[in-house]
Amino acid sequence: MKCDICKKKIAETFLGKPKGTYIYDENHKKKLICFECESRYKSDKSKMLEAMK
Repeated sequence: MKCDICKKKIAETFLGKPKGTYIYDENHKKKLICFECESRYKSDKSKMLEAMK
């Protein structure tokens, strides 16, 4: 799985779940964000969605 902002590969847990955060965009689609991007945008959803465009 890849981050929707930086396009880097996200590590997974031993159960296959990504080590990241899901957010929903305006169209109610799930977007996966890595921890690096989440900390860069200080968990502000509007800034993260703006960076994806």
